[in-house]
Amino acid sequence: MIVNFALSFIFASLALASPLTSSNPLGLGGQFDVFARNVAISSGCSTTGTASCHNTSAVSNTCCFEAPGGLILQTQFWDTDPSTGPSNSWTIHGLWPDNCDGSFSENCDPSRDQSAITSLLESAGATSTLSFMQTYWKNDPDDGSDEELWSHEWDTHGTCYSTLEPSCLPSGSPSGTDAVAFYETVVRLFQTLPTYTWLANQGITPSSSTTHTLTSLENALAVEAGVTPMLTCDGSNLNEIAWYFNLKGSIIDGTFVPIDSPVDSDCPSSGIKYPLKTGSPVSTTSVSSTTTTTTTTGTPTSTGTPGPLPTRAMIVAIHNGAQVGGLLTLGTWSTQTLATMTLAGSTSSFTMTSSKGSCGVSGGELTCGSGVSATSFTAISSGGSLLVASGGSTAFSSSAVPSGETVETVFTGSSEAQTYTLAIVST
Repeated sequence: MIVNFALSFIFASLALASPLTSSNPLGLGGQFDVFARNVAISSGCSTTGTASCHNTSAVSNTCCFEAPGGLILQTQFWDTDPSTGPSNSWTIHGLWPDNCDGSFSENCDPSRDQSAITSLLESAGATSTLSFMQTYWKNDPDDGSDEELWSHEWDTHGTCYSTLEPSCLPSGSPSGTDAVAFYETVVRLFQTLPTYTWLANQGITPSSSTTHTLTSLENALAVEAGVTPMLTCDGSNLNEIAWYFNLKGSIIDGTFVPIDSPVDSDCPSSGIKYPLKTGSPVSTTSVSSTTTTTTTTGTPTSTGTPGPLPTRAMIVAIHNGAQVGGLLTLGTWSTQTLATMTLAGSTSSFTMTSSKGSCGVSGGELTCGSGVSATSFTAISSGGSLLVASGGSTAFSSSAVPSGETVETVFTGSSEAQTYTLAIVST
């Protein structure tokens, strides 16, 4: 059967080694190109053709068209017994290629199995990907080590992708390049799916007492993501989610097309618990960077030196310990496509310019545009990040948290109801 789903809008394409951009960097609702990578691996495939599962006849070149496993699931865990991963983030389960008819294959090529994943990624130079996996791709300790889960996911599911067949890789690719490309893509796709943040944006956070209906959970995620995922429960406890995609091009650097889940959620209709996790909270991962830092909802603690001021960057908002959008070209707070700002100067004094013009503060309000007098900002190192400071303060605030197409005016200081900091993320 050919699976057909309507898409609400299309994400902008990405270019290799260029900043990640989309119509909503914290949302789905369309397509997402996984091009910005820790290791530059190119398939050479076009991403303008038919999406997987939408072909009406057989495709001869399955190096550039995922088949038969063109229905792709990005699965995430919410483990609480025992708790694994950060307390304010779901963790990676895997990326599975189901067939377009409800069936699937597993363990497709044992000759390509991998066991020493850490060594493989280090040898390939994929150290940022490895670091991210060590925080966000966690195994139940009763089931084995994290590395065993990583190995299992590649051996069981990764070897079944037609576009990752060794014959499809660039000529001269070292052994294991297929697995490296798989892990890179899993991480990049996961970074576009901040399930915890999306639920929190809709007022749904872990609790020891609150219960939810299945409809309320699905609707909350659909508002944020533009598509409805599949939820799985262990009894009444929410513990797993699956985001569904079709694919244009190769798993290596193709365009993922989000779709509604073709199967029903496996949770009761009501009385669903979203239990608390232990563990340290971290900042929600941005699609623009694989670097993660550990923060609390109070004062950040340093986890490293952020480095010098970049010349081009996105300004992301950290609200209640999680990333929630950032600045648009007019200097407003939004969860839509973040602006790429040009920064001139040093961490002790710099100006910021968007495509609309200079950015400045007047009457306590931040704006960017033609005729705006540029303000000199400073960049303060905190929590392993560079935070924008105005008048020596890193505090910014708005009357509400943005969602969807709603944008909020940014004020310096903490006078408004919602306070946050603005972090500089190099592009």
